[in-house]
Amino acid sequence: MPWFAIHCIDKPESADLRAETRSAHLAHVNAYKDQVLVAGPLLRPDGRAMGSLLIMDFEDRDAALSFSNADPYQIAGLFESRSITNWHKVLP
Repeated sequence: MPWFAIHCIDKPESADLRAETRSAHLAHVNAYKDQVLVAGPLLRPDGRAMGSLLIMDFEDRDAALSFSNADPYQIAGLFESRSITNWHKVLP
């Protein structure tokens, strides 16, 4: 199956919303843990979260989009922007 990078940027001043929905988001991602290569928050220089990056294995882009649409962060309206891009692992 191909890899997909899901790159999301939070809306400004959304730290409280991220914190409120974090456990539901993690449960959603953990339900797909066998398909996760990497997942975690994007960070500002001061260490505060500013978005999310997941690289995951899906059958096709529609499956990646379906996963992302069901993410509690997405449902809660946390993200200002989101991209889902095919990704090819080269190293290591």
